[in-house]
Amino acid sequence: MQALNTFGLPAVAEYYTEIHAADQLKQLEQWLKHHPMPLLLLGGGSNLVLADRVPGLVARIMIRGWQLSDLPGDHVRLRVGAGENWHATVERSIRQGLYGLENLALIPGTVGAAPVQNIGAYGVELKDRISAVEVFDRHEHRQRDLTPEACRFGYRDSLFKSSEPERYVITAVEFCLARQFTAEVSYAGLRDGLGDGPVTSERVFDTVCRIRRTKLPDPLDIGNAGSFFKNPVVSVEKYEQLKHRFQNLVAYADTGGYKLAAGWLIDQCGLKGFALDRAGVFAQQALVLVNLGAAHREDIEHLSMHVQKVVQERFGVILEPEPRFYP
Repeated sequence: MQALNTFGLPAVAEYYTEIHAADQLKQLEQWLKHHPMPLLLLGGGSNLVLADRVPGLVARIMIRGWQLSDLPGDHVRLRVGAGENWHATVERSIRQGLYGLENLALIPGTVGAAPVQNIGAYGVELKDRISAVEVFDRHEHRQRDLTPEACRFGYRDSLFKSSEPERYVITAVEFCLARQFTAEVSYAGLRDGLGDGPVTSERVFDTVCRIRRTKLPDPLDIGNAGSFFKNPVVSVEKYEQLKHRFQNLVAYADTGGYKLAAGWLIDQCGLKGFALDRAGVFAQQALVLVNLGAAHREDIEHLSMHVQKVVQERFGVILEPEPRFYP
């Protein structure tokens, strides 16, 4: 599975299969009934830190599909199969004059993996663009459509990640997009990157891609899982304490407190470019951990724990990893 995870970690699955149609999931459940074992659902492998040996069955979701239907006004409903590439989906939607996903360009992974993490970037979260998530319910053995409310979306979180991580298999995602473009440029870095001139969907898309490429390494060149740590949210009191000690603290108002920039915290600890064993902190972006070559699961673990320890000692803030460590 080394080629199936963006960290490029060596991993061997005990059993492996591919799911190309939602109907296969009933067969999968029948097989598991007679061969009880752990099940790992795999998308693009962009949010995983795998052990050398992966017990049980790995089922790679490769369901394709692209369906459009009109909604009242200038909106459309777009249903996309879970196995479609996320960035390619964003690019295709813009080409067809469907707007709303521009800010989420170049995020690695598949469409089906996107709701699990509630991906977000440059002022947009996926939950704001989803109208339904089509799933196979492993408890009830049937297909269901879940509303955004039922998905319990939170910051880099969802029902599929925290509440009931083993219950649902995402088979398709339904988006509500617009035929009239409305720019979302509240994120300062995106506004600065756009500069002067008319703000079009194509320019937002190109600018997001350009910014991401300057900050994040291509997994094909150097193994990584994108942003490795969540931006921690602290109380107003904790924020004020930190602001008093660190005048240039990077933070944003959030519900009930402030969201701190995890990359800034790591950078202030002098860890940008730091290496430990066969893993390191990316020299251009402290929020990204990278495979320096022949790294294994334990190398990523050791580096992650070291970064958490150093940041907690200096700022009194606990960083939480975004990727899933499996098993």
